[in-house]
Amino acid sequence: LQRDAKGQYLFDLLCHHLNLLEKDYFGIRFVDPDKQRHWLEFTKSVVKQMRAQPPFTMCFRVKFYPTDPAALKEEITRYLVFLQIKRDLYHGRLLCKTSDAALLAAYILQAEIGDYDPGKHPEGYSSKFQFFPKHSEKLERKIAEIHKSELSGQTPATSELNFLRKAQTLETYGVDPHPCKVKQFLNPFLGLLQGNEVTKMKFEGKTFYLYVSQKEEKKIVLTYFAPTPEACKHLWKCGIENQAFYKLEKSSQVRTVSSSNLFFKGSRFRYSGRVAKEVMESSAKIKREPPEIHRAGLVPSRSCPSITHGPRLSSVPRTRRRAVHISIMEG
Repeated sequence: LQRDAKGQYLFDLLCHHLNLLEKDYFGIRFVDPDKQRHWLEFTKSVVKQMRAQPPFTMCFRVKFYPTDPAALKEEITRYLVFLQIKRDLYHGRLLCKTSDAALLAAYILQAEIGDYDPGKHPEGYSSKFQFFPKHSEKLERKIAEIHKSELSGQTPATSELNFLRKAQTLETYGVDPHPCKVKQFLNPFLGLLQGNEVTKMKFEGKTFYLYVSQKEEKKIVLTYFAPTPEACKHLWKCGIENQAFYKLEKSSQVRTVSSSNLFFKGSRFRYSGRVAKEVMESSAKIKREPPEIHRAGLVPSRSCPSITHGPRLSSVPRTRRRAVHISIMEG
């Protein structure tokens, strides 16, 4: 990768590789040597954002979860969001009751292995796949029961669509968890939502302040404590972007936000993309033949730490490559 190549160049290259037009919901995430997560900033040099030495490892992720994922214009976009939510389910980020968990897992089975076939799927076949961090034999039986009796005939696209519709109804759909402490409580996670109640955010060192407007014009300030100043700054930046994307009517309303503190010399940040309303309006204008989708299948192994989520990409032509590796919804 050329030293002066900006994040936007890398992101556009990746979206071109995926044949993805509804790209504003996605981003590129990386982890620095201190295990701190970051979103790649598109207006800055890729190389200058990396604190590690090449090869650079990054991940393609959903950054802004669609309010109604089933309403996305193109199947390729729905498929990529499906992969992200499937990953959220596996890592315990998407919480749900047992009946919902069984249905979601059955949709995944139908989408990725097709109709139940007694010749291919012996007793206990659903136990060979891991959809959640932990699950019981009872849940495995329920998953297989739904897959056998209720989903036969559904195409992968239909099963993925039904999966999205169900996932969207869950309370933790689209929540981006950040490790924080709240006074005496240890290790809770602060999850950023799409709500309109937040009026302001700021951080000072490891302390994050959330200003919330409640009914009857009552305003409160919620205080959280991040593990490090860098983690707190990352939380603040994610919050600023989240609010801009979901709340604003148009990107011209975006303003530079500052949070004065001693650790980062009065950090300033500005969201640089389009907002949700603009993205949906743009999607409605897409007119092309649906691109071919190369779906990844499930890995039938309990010992495997993850489900296969998608292809890997060496991101640039070999003659211009500075060792960049990007995984697509993987791991």
